[in-house]
Amino acid sequence: MNDPTQRPGAAPDTVPPPEAWHARILGPVFYPSALIILILVALSFIAPDASETAFNAAKEWVAVDAGWFTILAVAGFLVFIVGMAVSGFGRLKLGPDHSTPDYSYPTWFAMLFAAGMGIGLMFFGVAEPIMHYADPPVGDAETVMAARQAMRITFFHWGVHAWAIYAVVALSLAYFSYRHGLPLRIRSSLYPLIGDRIYGPIGHAVDTFAVLGTIFGLATSLGLGVIQINSGLNYLFDVTVSTTTQVILIAGIILIATGSVFTGLDRGVRRLSEFNMILAVGLLAFVLVMGPTVYLLQAFVQNTGMYISNVFSMTFNLYAYDQRPTWLGGWTLFYWGWWIAWSPFVGMFIARISRGRTIREFVVGVLLVPLGFTFLWMTIYGNSALYQVMVEGSTELVAAVSADSSVAIFQFLEDYPLSTLTSGIATLLVVIFFVTSADSGALVIDMLSSKGEEESPVWQRIFWALLVGAIAIALLIAGGLSALQAGTIASALPFTVVMILMCWGMVRAMRLEMVKRNSMRNARIAPVGIGGGGDWKVRLRALSHNPPQKEVLAFLSGQVKPALEDVAAELRKQGLEVRVEEGEDGRVWVEVGHGAEMDFFYSVRPIPYEPPTFMLQDPRRKRRDDDRFYRAEVHLREGGQDYDVMGWRKDELIHDVLDQYQRHMHFLSVVR
Repeated sequence: MNDPTQRPGAAPDTVPPPEAWHARILGPVFYPSALIILILVALSFIAPDASETAFNAAKEWVAVDAGWFTILAVAGFLVFIVGMAVSGFGRLKLGPDHSTPDYSYPTWFAMLFAAGMGIGLMFFGVAEPIMHYADPPVGDAETVMAARQAMRITFFHWGVHAWAIYAVVALSLAYFSYRHGLPLRIRSSLYPLIGDRIYGPIGHAVDTFAVLGTIFGLATSLGLGVIQINSGLNYLFDVTVSTTTQVILIAGIILIATGSVFTGLDRGVRRLSEFNMILAVGLLAFVLVMGPTVYLLQAFVQNTGMYISNVFSMTFNLYAYDQRPTWLGGWTLFYWGWWIAWSPFVGMFIARISRGRTIREFVVGVLLVPLGFTFLWMTIYGNSALYQVMVEGSTELVAAVSADSSVAIFQFLEDYPLSTLTSGIATLLVVIFFVTSADSGALVIDMLSSKGEEESPVWQRIFWALLVGAIAIALLIAGGLSALQAGTIASALPFTVVMILMCWGMVRAMRLEMVKRNSMRNARIAPVGIGGGGDWKVRLRALSHNPPQKEVLAFLSGQVKPALEDVAAELRKQGLEVRVEEGEDGRVWVEVGHGAEMDFFYSVRPIPYEPPTFMLQDPRRKRRDDDRFYRAEVHLREGGQDYDVMGWRKDELIHDVLDQYQRHMHFLSVVR
């Protein structure tokens, strides 16, 4: 096969000239994203106090004034994605109708399970339940009710809402890419709304928001991770806990991540991730076996039940009557912002492994498979920590977590055997999560800011990996955990609007597809011999002919009405009451009476319609009344049947009436 890009006359083995360094860059996305991040990084270094003030002001505005919007949007995403699964859209495939899944159920479930792992589980598994127990949003602290509320809130923050956010983005990417052949980019979801303009400024802006959100979400994870790594090293080797140490750690680990990009160690990173999962499951099993096992199993069942019972009321809880905007911004809105910022990254991963699945399979798998492991993780770590405090009287854990949440897991593991070894494993887990997240996250950002689907230059991926590290350092310098939360919440707000448009675009596209599928399945095809005794050329001319009103009216009176009268005459011979009538607009109908049972009604009406744009000599001119063409459409008692009988012969019309009459008689026999 000839290469269409081959220069005429060139030898087949001619090596094409190397591309310029900027040839693969998608400038309208790459440059604005890089410029905004570089400016924020520079301001954080130049004026850290002012940057911290600005980040906190943004966080307060989003939490107090725009919190209702975020809460309502996330609730809407959950309702939307569940609705997709239970509706008729759930039968559509993420790919052509004949496609089969790329992965078996066990492999696909394992990959979804891996997607649920991350730095956040390590950081908050112990810290969050203890912090809610010590400082609940409502009620008295350090009580049994506070403990129940702590686990209920933790499950809520790590529950189905997070995966609904990921599912919206992943479903949009997979649907438009694998089923409609559009690029695997966020902008493709807007095609039903703006068409080819997705390749212009609007599409560039959408992908830019996705890049910025991903960078802040990734930087937040890396910032939390490095804080916890610092605490682990302090526990193990007495390394000083300070911003300077954390900056050095970020720089070192980012260099490792960029090294994997530069050397192309994809298989190594994959094996590292698998090894990390084994370590995580092993550590989880160790805590389950060495801790209060029966209590943890009881707690898992009760926590899950509490979550299911309260998920609806908690979804819309803004603490409007308790006036806790600070708590809401520091917890629920931070998590919702974090998940939204992460959604392009996780969504693209989920989309890539879900080709060939039906939408119903996809939603059930994405919402429930990772959720089970996450709930198990939070129960084993969270309830074990609460057991230490409430039963074993470990007040040191509450004090340590209140002072520094990053030490939670290390303080927690002190009460277990081999605490030094397990703390070392926990630190190693966070380091590996850090490396793999930075590497794969930079790859996703690079895909969104590059031209085409081909692999981009190595330097471009290294650039994004370094920039992610730089923004994580900047946020730590500009206020630590508070700045990380503020940056995430603020960056997620514009992408929330993009996600709402994604939902709208999916509904429009899928609705159109279902209409097409139903119309093709139920369409009445004109008989083969129509108008030409089997001549396909005559049939083709009939298909492309668009008759005016006068021609259709003549067909109704000269062909349809005599056909209906012939049918009526035969039915009267059988003792039935039949009448044929003609309306002022030209419509004709036959009605067959069946006494106490439902009568049969068959009508053919002249229905006007607008011709396609391509049929007008000048599509730009304004349409006139004489532009309209007409169809001879069949109507039953239930309404129009959406098929045209214009041009059918008399005997073909009679058989169509009899087909519909036979269906009517079958209906009467069923309901008798």
